[in-house]
Amino acid sequence: MIVVEDLHKHFGGFHAVDGASLTIKKGSITGLIGPNGAGKTTLFNVVAGVLPPTSGRVLMEGEDITGLAPHELFHKGLLRTFQIAHEFSSMTCRENLMMVPGHQSGETLWNTWFGRKRIAEEERALRAKADEVLEFLTISHIADLKAGEISGGQKKLLELGRTMMVDAKIVFLDEVGAGVNRTLLYTIADAIKRLNEERGYTFVVIEHDMEFIDRLCDPVIVMAEGRKLAEGTLDEIKANEHVIEAYLGTGLKNKNKTSGGSQ
Repeated sequence: MIVVEDLHKHFGGFHAVDGASLTIKKGSITGLIGPNGAGKTTLFNVVAGVLPPTSGRVLMEGEDITGLAPHELFHKGLLRTFQIAHEFSSMTCRENLMMVPGHQSGETLWNTWFGRKRIAEEERALRAKADEVLEFLTISHIADLKAGEISGGQKKLLELGRTMMVDAKIVFLDEVGAGVNRTLLYTIADAIKRLNEERGYTFVVIEHDMEFIDRLCDPVIVMAEGRKLAEGTLDEIKANEHVIEAYLGTGLKNKNKTSGGSQ
């Protein structure tokens, strides 16, 4: 689905991504882990078109998408979420979802005058789709609440719901579990798994919670110092001496004994 070849992103003398090369297989849920400053989010931003690369290239299904803008990638089915949810806080959750699909008839002045019937038909279809998404994510009860009033975990589910309003092929999730209580985190994990199994979504997940990674991800890619350090199952990653030395240290093994593997 995605091939990253010798990708670099420099900010002055700082090399945030420094020769990263990796492959994301179609239909996988790939975990991306590493210490703060490893280049994970910068890599996401370059792949998703938020930042231009300094050098290197990104392929999606064999097509060179290097440097394409986020809206262009959106129409190709590549979407991403953010560590802090970006909702329209004054709109309802349902309205937030209905806003997602592009090229809606109501976006042109001509249609607001002469295409009202078409606009009304589209809005009915979008409302039905949004309600289906809310039900899938088990958050129908917040449909009419303002998005700014819901919890952080519900905002993360709403962001996931946005990807369901279009024909997403691959979704990059940046710390979807950050600040989310354990119950909602399980709900998010179940939704990701169902989207992967039932609708064929490919996911790449940045996450620090190893229990969440273990529940969902295979393979797991470790980044350090701006490049890929290792790849494998989480058990293989835990046993990799290079990873232990460069990133996990002895901390993960010790934490596994006391906290079930989360960090």
